Amino acid sequence: MPGQAGDALARIQSIPGVSLAHAVTGPTDIIAFVEADNMDALGRLIVSRIQQAPGVTRTTTCVVTPIPR
Repeated sequence: MPGQAGDALARIQSIPGVSLAHAVTGPTDIIAFVEADNMDALGRLIVSRIQQAPGVTRTTTCVVTPIPR
């Protein structure tokens, strides 16, 4: 996403549910932390808002889960 990362980052940061988003180095241009009430809401947020943001060509979703002790 050369040349578009800044615009994409600003758009992603403005999406309700995105709690944090930063530009990073490496194979990924942006990492965003999002919050949703459930997995269905998370899926809708990713598909309808983040993946539709101009400059976004691919997303990878990793869900944070607690580790049992």
